[in-house]
Amino acid sequence: MKRIGIAASRISKGNLFVYNLVVVLLSFLFSLFIFLVSGCAVLVALTIIAYISGGLMPVGQGRYCSPLFTVCMASLTVVVTIFTLMVIMRNLKIRMPGHSKGENNGV
Repeated sequence: MKRIGIAASRISKGNLFVYNLVVVLLSFLFSLFIFLVSGCAVLVALTIIAYISGGLMPVGQGRYCSPLFTVCMASLTVVVTIFTLMVIMRNLKIRMPGHSKGENNGV
């Protein structure tokens, strides 16, 4: 999670708007990559399970894999969305009104 913020700060070079835009863009691209890799792994696993159990299950087993794949992808979507929102919330920087860069405010 911290690496997205580090990469965004190097790309933005001090511009707060560009930093926030790069954080959102990088987290979206990372989540898309993770979703595609995990989705392919789930698809391959379900295909292998269906092939291995082909002799054990009665005819018409293909119709059982589609709802299972839908449930797996829906749960993967929820997990990736929660992870992406956590990354974005951790790395977004919002400048508070009335605070300048040089003020420490006793902290």
